Amino acid sequence: MVKPPGAALLLLACGVGLFAAERPGMVLIPGGEFIRGRTFKWPDYEVKWYPNPAKDDEPARKITVDSIYMDEAEVTGQRYAGFVQATGHRAPYYWRDGKIPSGKEKLPVVNVSWDDAEQFCTWDAKRLPTEAEWEHAARGTQEGSMYSWGDRKITDADAVFNKLDGPAPVCSKTKTASGLCDMTGNVWEWCSDWYGQHYYQDSPDRNPQGPDKGQYRVIRGGSWFDVPPLFLTLSYRSWARQRERSPTIGFRCVQSAGAANASSR
Repeated sequence: MVKPPGAALLLLACGVGLFAAERPGMVLIPGGEFIRGRTFKWPDYEVKWYPNPAKDDEPARKITVDSIYMDEAEVTGQRYAGFVQATGHRAPYYWRDGKIPSGKEKLPVVNVSWDDAEQFCTWDAKRLPTEAEWEHAARGTQEGSMYSWGDRKITDADAVFNKLDGPAPVCSKTKTASGLCDMTGNVWEWCSDWYGQHYYQDSPDRNPQGPDKGQYRVIRGGSWFDVPPLFLTLSYRSWARQRERSPTIGFRCVQSAGAANASSR
């Protein structure tokens, strides 16, 4: 098991209250070993016509990731508006005159490309999570399970899914045991990795970063539009073109646990 840095251990010992004062809006995810990938089979898995891309979350294998701090919630329209105002970065195309529509402040920002997300995280002294970091954080203690709460059927209390009218305000559903919001559903979340269909077969055992190049970037977690169970499970991998801007894709940021504290914006 990888031990968190000394500061992280102190935060764990002293509880969430001290942590909240240390890095507001973020959750400490202690590093360590976990089994990444799918450990269960879907119906019709063995038939020849079953799509190969849906098998890209195999083999399930033990890997190690370092400790990180992760945004408690997906980046909201309000937070993204501060970035746009401060930097002059382009606004999502549904923002008339470059201003966030009234009532969208607490919703996750969407219609942002991977580059938009990466530049926001850099501005906020953070970065996008790797795919491995994202899955480790989403799983918490639920190693091998379909969801962060275990294997029971998903309900409306757990996540925003199978909707037609877009995402809900962040943190409107039950948090994970680690204290994270909306790791299942609401919006897909950009990860830093290029997507590789066979990457799990020969990726490094420690802090995998994804392939060196590719055509698509990884997105994880499912969205408000998706129907369970497949797209919403913790192991499911999806992808999108780096410049794609979709009403189902948003993001959250992370910091390495050893990184210097940054002021919350």
